[in-house]
Amino acid sequence: MIKHRSLYIAMGVLLTSISSMVAQPKVKAQPVFKDGQAQIVEAFSSPEDWIRQELWVETTFDSDKDGKPDRMHVAVTRPAQTETEGLKLPVIYVSSPYFAGVAQGGRELFWSVEHELGESVEGPVHPDVERIERPFISNSHIEKWVPRGYIVVHSSSPGTGLSQGAPTVGGDNESLAPKAVIDWLCGRAKGYTEPYGGDVVEAFWSTGKVGMTGTSYNGTIPLAAATTGVEGLEAIIPIAPNTSYYHYYRSNGLVRSPGGYLGEDIDVLYDFIHSGDESKRAANNARIRDSIMKNGMDRITGDYNDFWAGRDYLNEMEPMKAALLMSHGFNDWNVMPEHSYRIYKKAKEMGIPAQIYYHQQGHGGPPPITLMNRWFTRYLHGIENGVENDPKAWIVRENDKMNAPTAYPDYPHPDAAEVTFYLTSGGNEAGGLTPSEKGDNTRESLTDDYTLSGAELAMAARSEHRLIYTTPVLKEALHISGTPRVTIRVASSKPAANLSVWLVSLPWNKEAGSITDNIITRGWADPQNHSSLTESEPLKPGEFYEVSFDLNPDDQVIKAGQQVGLMIFSSDQEFTLHPKPGTGLTVDLAGTSLTLPVVGGLETFVKAVK
Repeated sequence: MIKHRSLYIAMGVLLTSISSMVAQPKVKAQPVFKDGQAQIVEAFSSPEDWIRQELWVETTFDSDKDGKPDRMHVAVTRPAQTETEGLKLPVIYVSSPYFAGVAQGGRELFWSVEHELGESVEGPVHPDVERIERPFISNSHIEKWVPRGYIVVHSSSPGTGLSQGAPTVGGDNESLAPKAVIDWLCGRAKGYTEPYGGDVVEAFWSTGKVGMTGTSYNGTIPLAAATTGVEGLEAIIPIAPNTSYYHYYRSNGLVRSPGGYLGEDIDVLYDFIHSGDESKRAANNARIRDSIMKNGMDRITGDYNDFWAGRDYLNEMEPMKAALLMSHGFNDWNVMPEHSYRIYKKAKEMGIPAQIYYHQQGHGGPPPITLMNRWFTRYLHGIENGVENDPKAWIVRENDKMNAPTAYPDYPHPDAAEVTFYLTSGGNEAGGLTPSEKGDNTRESLTDDYTLSGAELAMAARSEHRLIYTTPVLKEALHISGTPRVTIRVASSKPAANLSVWLVSLPWNKEAGSITDNIITRGWADPQNHSSLTESEPLKPGEFYEVSFDLNPDDQVIKAGQQVGLMIFSSDQEFTLHPKPGTGLTVDLAGTSLTLPVVGGLETFVKAVK
């Protein structure tokens, strides 16, 4: 028996050894989800295993007029399992006019701002863009999303890099180009291995669920694509997007530059991004920049016209259905925060799933990865994580970290109520802002002088070049949430004048430790457009006009010990044209007011200053 028992044991060991040598079925790699978010999967995380390919997607337009449909240059980065295991994954798609480089140069590339309002001046120098050649279009977003079970796709926008066509800076082709790429990802358009001819390339690895994101111009393109209503674009996360080129280069009829780029206009941006085929550039320039743009942009009046209306995505939103997570900085004076709010507000009105993330910094700044991940997980992977029931607004409070926003039911704060403030005399030093009485009948004057910066004017104890009106000192912090609005009854000594308004927190901190310490928000307007944004009317010197306009939206807690100040002046050194100093503006205090969205309304304000 002992011998037989030993034999059985030996046979068992042998069978076990044979079994271990037989290949076990390999577990296929799949996306993994936890707490409603896609997790990093080890099998997707080795860059050396990623498949990278480039191709050209054929569009439905011919914007360079060469008789052939334009093709967009596209790059794909995907996990190896999409090839070896038949794995299909959703796509995160980023498109840009900047991937191949931009023009280099100095002030000569911008319009001169040193001239009288309404004066025609010679345009800027037009540069050539030296295209940057890379192995792949871009590496952005790849390390963040491929390990989490997504495919990342990049494309250069029309007339840039190796994409065919012409840049139009907001024209229809810049919406239809990403639409074509999404159509290809969903099997409805053709992709090719070459810019001309070539073999057909299919996106067999795509689930047909696409999300888009990007910052600045790269954030504009997701919105542009979404306004086409293209099937398969399920969600977008635009970051500091330019949603209207009029709002980028004009303010309420006024010719205004984006912050940091004094003298930029839409034709300058066209020159900066025109990195496409050198042989097509001259014809593109003649047709787009020197014809369509020159005839439509109108630096003389600054009026809103058909040219600008065609580059305002708010006008194109009817077909849009992609879920929207919007991101912006309240202190972004390049692409100003109004750009995001106007689209978010409309999306909510349309019933589109929407959230908004605002921080207190400047240009750029994505939402925290947790917010982005939950958004894409829900709408691209289809995981029911309840994101549609999350708070609608995420606001980074002053001095908090970008990844630690405070959740609110919505933006503006639902408890915000409009409080109207009236002006009392003393504006060359410091007049008053009061909600309890109409302004007095005083008329106060200022003299334009662009050589003085807004900060200098705000800090001055007295100045003949601005008017400033302040609340009493806050005994308690005051929370402002929403869009302030001003109405100014003003007369000019000349037929045209700049009108600038800053809302400031005083006393001014010369050694500001935070970007929120001094400027609350800003706004600009052309008094010639007092009755219509689409038609200027020369001012009759000495005659009063009522000018009403919104300042940029904000959400800020003004600290106890500060005063809220309304500063009215003419030319803004950082943003407007620079006419010769000397234009006089007179403000009728009885016809002038400021409306502030105060959380808690009038009662809270009265308590804060009591």
